[in-house]
Amino acid sequence: MSKDNHKIDADDRSVFAVLNERKYTVDYFQREYSWEQKHIEQLITDLTSTFLDVYVEGDLRMAVEHYNNYYLGPFVVSSKDGMKSIIDGQQRLTSLTLLLIYLNNLQKQIGGKESIEPLVFSEKYGQKSFNIQVEERKNCLEKLFLEGFYEVQPDDDESIVNMAMRYGDIGEAFPEEIKGKAFPYFLDWLKHNVILVEITAYSDDNAYTIFESMNDRGLNLTSTEMLKGYILSRFKEAKDRDKANRLWKEAIQSLHRYSKEEDQKFFQAWLRSQYADTIRQSKAGSSNEDFEKIGTRFHSWFRDNLSKMGLKADSPSEFQMLVHDKMTYYLRAYLDILEAQKVEKPGWEHVFYHRNWGIADSLGFPLMLASLKSTDSADVTRQKINEVARFMETFAVRRSINFRKFGASSIRYTMYSLVKELRGKDLNSLRALLKAKLAEMPEKWAGMAEFRLHGMNRYFVKFLLSRITGFIEQQSGSSTNFSTYFVSSGTKSFEVEHIWADKFEEHRDEFEQRHEFDSYRHRIGDLVLLPQGTNQSYGAMIYRVKVEHYLKENLLVKSLHPKAYENNPNFVGMATKLGLKFKAHQAFRKADIDERQMLVQKICEAIWGI
Repeated sequence: MSKDNHKIDADDRSVFAVLNERKYTVDYFQREYSWEQKHIEQLITDLTSTFLDVYVEGDLRMAVEHYNNYYLGPFVVSSKDGMKSIIDGQQRLTSLTLLLIYLNNLQKQIGGKESIEPLVFSEKYGQKSFNIQVEERKNCLEKLFLEGFYEVQPDDDESIVNMAMRYGDIGEAFPEEIKGKAFPYFLDWLKHNVILVEITAYSDDNAYTIFESMNDRGLNLTSTEMLKGYILSRFKEAKDRDKANRLWKEAIQSLHRYSKEEDQKFFQAWLRSQYADTIRQSKAGSSNEDFEKIGTRFHSWFRDNLSKMGLKADSPSEFQMLVHDKMTYYLRAYLDILEAQKVEKPGWEHVFYHRNWGIADSLGFPLMLASLKSTDSADVTRQKINEVARFMETFAVRRSINFRKFGASSIRYTMYSLVKELRGKDLNSLRALLKAKLAEMPEKWAGMAEFRLHGMNRYFVKFLLSRITGFIEQQSGSSTNFSTYFVSSGTKSFEVEHIWADKFEEHRDEFEQRHEFDSYRHRIGDLVLLPQGTNQSYGAMIYRVKVEHYLKENLLVKSLHPKAYENNPNFVGMATKLGLKFKAHQAFRKADIDERQMLVQKICEAIWGI
């Protein structure tokens, strides 16, 4: 191996320098893009909060050069024959690309004329190609770039599914206050003030060694470690400090069993739920407040806001109570929530449902912790958490069926105000307050009349049908539940399928135009869940033939056939008890979809009714 092959370079580079007309491939062991909603939301929150904290409306654009920089972290590339392959950091670079595509589409809407495209793709010899080159992702990126959405296909891999969903999450999380005069300033800041460190190796062996080292060893102190140092410094007695230190280490270890960032998420959620009093105003030029500061540097916020937590710097006993009483209690509650998110179980089910469709973690966890008191019993704690999760799930579902966003940027003030209202509530008061909040919602169940599948909501439609199907079967005495249809662990997965075949010519007596037929065909009344591949075998059949096969499927599908009501007292009794007008459909026409649409609405009201 030559001397040059051993060389390693490290350079700090702006986003512009990293992506502008640069080409990267993705190494084989970095293939899948796996970021979740919480990751993309945290990135957008960190970037936009940092920018808004320094942006001053009326500044000349040249002033952005002197705004604070934001360090996004390192990435590692292997450089061979003029081509750079990403060894570590493709999650962030892919997410940046999705953000830049979103910003490019946003500026088309608001009439912007900034140069964004070269950061996403470049052109050579008349051929355009994306700057991060993974062939199987090309179609998804093109659709997002040209049309602003990508409809996930059944054979898409994990990376493509996540990219499509994370693009939608960016739109939900991006704050309104940057969509006006501040937009070109934000773009300048993002391109030139957001910094990464590019580490370049010139051999695969060196590149992989760096990759292992960066993922195995972290040397910088985290906010959690700095908070620990400050709190333990308040203890005067060594034995008290040692005891608190042991408890702290056990707490962090228990959180790290879930993820290496879980300790920071816990402290953000706990401090926001109990002590944050202010939030940044939704206008450009506003400064970050408690909510944002806890989300970025909670150790600094803690030190500067002792009085809000009832602490005095010179009172060791108060810090002892904080660690041994309050922190221990809220940690236990937080861990219980994490466990409940993993599997559907009685008494915690709404936490699980909400995990699959609900409010972002940055708001959801503070809401679930807000009403808790360290004197609450374990059972009261569980009930409070599950009640708040049920509220959040209901809120998210009602917004979704009315085609309303519920991303953090669009509901942050509403939910942050609710966090403060929930603090310290007993169980009955909590239920009454949440009931009142749902009654006040402008988004009603009547919105179900127009609800349909479209390019960006297939995941929600599957969630909705899984909840409805699981509910109907559980109420009818079956052992199947939501997880049977949504998670499908170890079995053939269920897919959203149409009752109507995609044959416009068979429905010309009811529709003059193809788009009218398509719109009706995508309505929830025409959609069911079937095992993957099942509908392919008889999906093109006419309804009267297809409905015979439906007798083998779940109750929601089976209910289309007359025999579903014969010798099935549990199902018939359930429908009568809940006032659900199930009926068989000998034919399935436009009016039948309308009837099923209303039935779905009534089932939703039975599941999530106030």
